[in-house]
Amino acid sequence: MAFDGKLLSGVTVLIAVVEAGTIARAAEALGLSPSGVSRALSRLEQRVGARLLARTTRSLSLTDEGRRFYEQVGPHLTGIEEAAIEAAGSASKVRGRLRVNIDPFFSRIILSRHLAAFLTRYPDLSVELIMRDSVGDLVADGFDLALRFGEPPVGSFVARKLIETRVLTVASPSYIKAHGKPRHPKEMEERDCIDFYDAANARPYDWEMRRKKEVLPLRVKARLLVSDSGTLIGACEAGAGIGQILEIGCAQLLHSGRLVELFPEWSDERFPLYAIYPSRLHRAAKVRAFIEFCLEIMGKNQTEVRRKVR
Repeated sequence: MAFDGKLLSGVTVLIAVVEAGTIARAAEALGLSPSGVSRALSRLEQRVGARLLARTTRSLSLTDEGRRFYEQVGPHLTGIEEAAIEAAGSASKVRGRLRVNIDPFFSRIILSRHLAAFLTRYPDLSVELIMRDSVGDLVADGFDLALRFGEPPVGSFVARKLIETRVLTVASPSYIKAHGKPRHPKEMEERDCIDFYDAANARPYDWEMRRKKEVLPLRVKARLLVSDSGTLIGACEAGAGIGQILEIGCAQLLHSGRLVELFPEWSDERFPLYAIYPSRLHRAAKVRAFIEFCLEIMGKNQTEVRRKVR
């Protein structure tokens, strides 16, 4: 199929409709009339030779073909947008209010000590960091973006993976002295462990260990369940049991000996951090600046981890 500008235009309209949820809201975001959006969708469907949207008077949803098409073209549009942003340089002013639905662990352990530098860098910007258990409705709640660990929720969001960090299994020296160091991950099924609550699925996270392609699921006994990473780390340090923590932000705990990694050879599980946006369209300079700053400080954190491991 030969490329033409009308095809790209139609794809942009389709993604706007999916993310807005209705043709009317997409038309408003694009500066078009609803009938103009409908005509653009029809032309796109004729161009690709498949029905992409199932439309009734009350509902609108992607067909199976439409969902596959949407998932395939979305990353390419993101790449085009990011290339355009890079080419534009600093033409857009970073100012106004930035409201972020943020993961508590990332905010407290990684970001907090760098906030003064961020505010100094962008004096015309004010920042609201709101800690929530879930992403929720970013538009209704007035958020510019969300930063969350774990896979992004299903919905009309745009997600960008920022990093992946290792999941480490740890215990305190006092716990090891009192109970001995387990020799194999399976032994943890008979030890006191600390569960972490997965708010998105309303249950504790599953325990598993990974060594290259080998995955070892575990059925641990946990007398303690927490939903806050700081509480998990503090309880682990106090000898309450064995816990699983994220490597990012915890290098000092391991380097100082306050926590001990139990199975370095079984630490190939990775946990992602995503930036989640309510829409692909018109992403503000303040949002881009915040994400780039987060990537910058996480890069420094990874360098610190590698230095302390050596």
